[in-house]
Amino acid sequence: MNSRFLFFIITSLLLCQISYAQDMATDTTIAENNDTILQENNDTSTENNDGDIDIVPNINEDNPESSPSFHQILKTKFIEGGAGFMGIVLLTLILGLALCIERILYLHAAGSTNNEELLTSIEDALKKGGVEKAKDICKKTRGPVASIFYQGLERSNNGIDAVEKSIIAYGSVQMGLLERGTTWISLFIALAPMLGFMGTVIGMIGAFDAIEAAGDISPSLVAGGIKVALLTTVFGLIVAIILQVFYNYIVSKIDDIVNKMEDASIALIDILANNK
Repeated sequence: MNSRFLFFIITSLLLCQISYAQDMATDTTIAENNDTILQENNDTSTENNDGDIDIVPNINEDNPESSPSFHQILKTKFIEGGAGFMGIVLLTLILGLALCIERILYLHAAGSTNNEELLTSIEDALKKGGVEKAKDICKKTRGPVASIFYQGLERSNNGIDAVEKSIIAYGSVQMGLLERGTTWISLFIALAPMLGFMGTVIGMIGAFDAIEAAGDISPSLVAGGIKVALLTTVFGLIVAIILQVFYNYIVSKIDDIVNKMEDASIALIDILANNK
């Protein structure tokens, strides 16, 4: 009985050993197959990657990268300059341009009057309907010249000297209206580069503070601080140049209107003198 039991145990152990060996062999075969499949996949991926590498240069050659636009460069440099002083410089540009546009529109409307036609209409009205009809024509006409003519006709009964004094006095008033706002434009022209220079000085101070904190003169620290400092100066000068161009145009337009006002006023005095 004991011998049979021992034989049964030994036989069972042998069968288990054989089964375990078969399982190990099966697992090894599966592992080898998996390794083979993975190797094939890797080879295929490598071939695909090699193909991609060959294709990519062709794509890059056919579609070269476009250079950044001027707007993108300007935006990048504005951000690099810092939001503090760059924002103030931008604000001066916006306010200055708003005043310039307002003055240009006003001067365009003021200089749109045809002075020769107005003088002809006033002369015909004085001959046919008198001073009152000439004053009605001036009321219906827009512009500083018509306003000056109206003030002169108001005092036409007091003599030519009174008319001349009235024209000179009211001409000064109209000239002041034409020049209104130009002092603010000149202020922004002077203020923009000053703010840029102030940003430069503050940026240089920040660069030296960074050098002091680092305890060493690093080219990157110095270059970064100087770059930020100079960007504020560049933008301040750009703003000043833009506003200066508009300011010179406005001043030239005012001078042209004033010259036409003076010529028309002299012609009006001559017309009144001839109709006395």
